[in-house]
Formats: sequence, C-alpha cells, structure tokens
Amino acid sequence: MSSDVLVSRPHRDSRAAAHGVPGRSAAEPSGDAQPSSGSATAGFRSAKYTPGEWFSNYHTILQQAGSDRLQARSVQRESRALKQDAEAAALSRQAAGTRLLGERLQEIHGWSSELQRHVERLQADTEALQALRGRLDRALDATETPYAIATDNLSCRARRLGPDLVRDSVEEELLKEVDLIRSVQALLRRTTAQVTSQIKMNREAKQMLEMDWSDKQEAYGFDDRSGRHSNTSPDTKLHPSSAKLQDVCNPSSWTQFTQDNLSKAMQEEQATYSLRLLVERLLQDTTEDLRAQCCSVDRAFSQRCVELCEAKTQLENKHAEILEQIGAQEKNMVLLQQAIDSKEAPLRVAQSRLYLRSLRPNMELCRDEPQLSLEGEVKQIDASLASLQQQLSEARSSLSHLEESRMALEKDINCKTHSLFIEREKCIPHRQRYPTVSVLSGY
Repeated sequence: MSSDVLVSRPHRDSRAAAHGVPGRSAAEPSGDAQPSSGSATAGFRSAKYTPGEWFSNYHTILQQAGSDRLQARSVQRESRALKQDAEAAALSRQAAGTRLLGERLQEIHGWSSELQRHVERLQADTEALQALRGRLDRALDATETPYAIATDNLSCRARRLGPDLVRDSVEEELLKEVDLIRSVQALLRRTTAQVTSQIKMNREAKQMLEMDWSDKQEAYGFDDRSGRHSNTSPDTKLHPSSAKLQDVCNPSSWTQFTQDNLSKAMQEEQATYSLRLLVERLLQDTTEDLRAQCCSVDRAFSQRCVELCEAKTQLENKHAEILEQIGAQEKNMVLLQQAIDSKEAPLRVAQSRLYLRSLRPNMELCRDEPQLSLEGEVKQIDASLASLQQQLSEARSSLSHLEESRMALEKDINCKTHSLFIEREKCIPHRQRYPTVSVLSGY
C-alpha cells in the first residue's frame, strides 16, 4: 500500500449556495473536528462530517423545501393572475385590432374613392387634350393653303415687267402674310408639342394614381379578410415570421404618399385646364390674325388694281396726245424744209450779183449802195437759213423725243396691261381658295 495521504472530495450543497449559505468543504479544518483514530485509519486521513454539519445540512434542506413551497404558491397565484390578464389583454387587443382594421378600411376606401375620382378626371382631361391636339394638327395643315397662295402670289408678281416690278403695298402685305403664316405654324407646332407633353404627364400621373388605387384595393381586400378573422375562424394559421417588424413606411408617410400623388394629379389637372384655355384662345387669335391679314392683302390688291387702271388710262391718253403731237411736228418739219428750200433762189441771185460786180475794173470796184445792199441781203438770207436750219434741227430733236416718249408710253402701257393681268387673272382668283374660319380653327 502506498504511503501517500488520500483526501476525500469535498462536499458542496448547491441549493445552499443558491440561497447564499456557504457550504463547508470537508478539507477545511474545523475547530470542533477531531481527527479519526484507530487501526482502520492507520496510514491515511478520512474527512467526515461533524454532528454540527449534519444538523446544519438537514436544517438547510428543510428551509430550502419551505422556501420552494412558498415560491411555488406565489408562482401559482401569479400564473392565475397572469392567465386572466393575458386572456383579457388578448381579447382587448383583438377587439382594438378589429376596430382599427375597420377604421383603416374606411380610410382606405376614402382615399381610394378620391384616387378614382381624380383618375377619371385625368382620363377626361387627356381625351380633351387629344381632341385639341387633333384640332391643332388640322389647323397646322390648313395653314399650308394660305402659305401656298401667298408664295404663289409673290412668284407671279415677280414676273412683272420693267418699272412695275416694284415693292408696293401688295408685296408688303404679302410678305407680312408669309411671315405671319410662318410664325403661326411655328406657334402651332410648339403648342402641339406642349399638348403632347401635357398628355404624357397626365398619363404618368394617372398611372401613379392607378397603381396607388390598385395597391389600396389589394390592401383593402387583405384588411377586410383580416377583420373577418376570429378565434373560431377555421382558416387561421400560425405565422411566426409575420410578427417581425416590417419597416416600409409609417402612417404619416403612407398618407403623405397618397397626398403627393393627388397633389401631382391636381397640378396636372390645373395645367391641363390652363393649357386648354390657352389652345382655344390661340386657335381663335391665329384664325383672326390670318383672316385679317388676308383681308389686308385683298384690299391692297384691289387698291393696286385701281391704281394700275388709272395709270394705264393716263398713259393711254398721253399716248394719244403724243401721237397727235408727232403728226404735228412732222408737218412742221416739212414746212421748215420748204422754207429753207425757198431761200435758195434769192441767195443764188444775190450771190450772183455780188460775183458779177466783183468783176468791175479798177476804180469801178466801189462799195456803193447796191454793193452794201447786196451784201446785207446775202447776210440776211444766211441768217434766215441758219435760223431755219436751227429750228429744223430742234424740230427733229423734238420729234425724236416724241418718238421716245411714244415708245416709252407703249412699253409702260404693256407693262401695266401685263401687271393687271397678273393681279386680276393670276393672283386674285387664286386667293378665293383661302381657307374659312372654321377650317383655320381646326374643325
């Protein structure tokens, strides 16, 4: 046998430790403990309980049993109270949940009705805008005819001749009409694009409302089914994971979301109303402007035709006067030529006399009265011939001017006749095809 000292495992009361009563280890020395002795224990030590520890141990067990009994009775009382409270709380919370689900259903129904009302409004506004867009397209197409008429008038009037190719009031009004039609076309195109954009925004707002309405209808169905559940409902199940927090939104953000959608829809409705008024006014104003400009062009054409007729009449009258004056001038030239021819014989006689007298000899070559008279006669005849020649030259020049005036008058008369043909036969009849007010308004 080994001579090592064997020590037994110390004893520890777990319940005493739980109540704060320190247990004593058998290995710890005690003041009352007496070491064992005898032949049975020779060679090793054995730790045993003392009488005091024995009494302390079973007294501790008795105290622990009493404490456990009191605690069990307390737990039973608390359990009964907790059961009653839990049942009452469950019934109360269930009733509150049912009541809140009913209120929620009413709230969802109210918002759904409001959403449905605005969806119908947006649908009606979109259809009205589509009709207006059709009118704008037809009005834009209708402006092509006035534009073609105005440009054709300008092209025809560009073929006027000579001095009649003038930028008169008719051309000014036609150019104004072309510029007006172009500006109206650009305005109609911009307005059509604006209407198309508004239709797109209306559809987007309507889609958001419909999605919100659809979600609320689905949520209404779920909440309605939830409100119909009771403790005796056979279709209820346990869904432990459904009690987890679903942090999607809170009631204020839920309400704000629908209010934002409705606010957006009302903004689009107001924008649609304003745009419809604008388009109606625009079509009315553009139609009035085009028709007013058409009347201005027609008045300018009429006034121009009157001016051309008056000018043509004056030119024809002046042409008749010029022809008469040409005949008179031709007669005058004949008379002047006859007068010049009639001076040849007297001049020949006077010059012959002077020549013969210049043959006188010596002192007979005297500047006597006959000589002086003959010299004066020759000078007087030469002066008369010079005057007659000058007058004949002026008459010829005058006749040349008269001929030029005649040709200019005839050319201008032809120009006026051609211009009147363009105005009366080409331009004015073409303007009878100008669209009516209803066509220009897009109807």
